[in-house]
Amino acid sequence: MLKLKAIFMFLFINFIVIASLSAQDKQGEYFVDKNNVANSGYDVVAYFTDYKAVKGSKDHAAQYDGVTYYFASKEHKNMFEKDPAHYLPQYGGYCAFGMAKMNSKVPTNPETFKIYNGKLYLFFNDLYEGKKFNTIIPWNSNEANFKTTADKNWEAMN
Repeated sequence: MLKLKAIFMFLFINFIVIASLSAQDKQGEYFVDKNNVANSGYDVVAYFTDYKAVKGSKDHAAQYDGVTYYFASKEHKNMFEKDPAHYLPQYGGYCAFGMAKMNSKVPTNPETFKIYNGKLYLFFNDLYEGKKFNTIIPWNSNEANFKTTADKNWEAMN
């Protein structure tokens, strides 16, 4: 009996370690917070249905690819679960302009977004070197070329 408990404990600890490492891996692949929540808790479906950034709730959470997403309603959660790829932000939720211009995973402001050709793009919008910098502005000046470059950079990175 003691041996069985030891085996169970060993397997349980290994499971916890593997799950923890898996969650940590997602922190590079997706822009998530320390709790592995994507998009700063904003509802990714609302961008498409409400055309604005809407804070989600833990009460309407869903998991996809090891990442937690919050939604403003059960309806949005159900829509996401039926077709997550349709609603996921491009480039793992990192800044589209940063991916194109700097070939880098730059954090985003979930309230600065764009739907382009049916896809969600998020952007950095904060202080950069002491000055306000909203990356959607330069992105809009040459969107097609920036998108092509960002797609290539993201593919090479992953």
